[in-house]
Amino acid sequence: MPGAKTAVAWLASVAPDPESCRREWERNPLGVALLPAGKAWDVLILPGRLGCPTLDVLFRVLDQPGPVLADFGDARTGFLVPAGTASRWLGTGIRTAGLGTWIVVPYPAAPAYPARRSSGGVRWLIPPDGTGTLTDPSLLELAMHEAAATLAVEGGGG
Repeated sequence: MPGAKTAVAWLASVAPDPESCRREWERNPLGVALLPAGKAWDVLILPGRLGCPTLDVLFRVLDQPGPVLADFGDARTGFLVPAGTASRWLGTGIRTAGLGTWIVVPYPAAPAYPARRSSGGVRWLIPPDGTGTLTDPSLLELAMHEAAATLAVEGGGG
């Protein structure tokens, strides 16, 4: 499972003690780590009603969006974007995690290992591949607008 090992190293690199973080995940791949945002990536957190449709739009225009997290019940969807994005984001209803914030991150198992994907309340919809690929915030914003427009049409057609 070399992809997951590379992703573990990439995610753990932002931890205060990367080696300890990596070892803990290797001992318990169903566990989570608390990692600081704002170093290698920020997170834009969309309400679930908008998050999944936005991801669908991204899949129509990209072969592989950057890493995406979801919480239990899909109430929120978190897109990993370049560091610094959170401090410049102005979108209404979108929460941000940037420098000075911490997020719960599950073990980055590959989708081929579904038994290892879930970590209680947080899971990867798209796990990181270890290369540092992130979602472009401009493209994410356009995808959010398209998803919101689609939701508005569907909601108004009743």
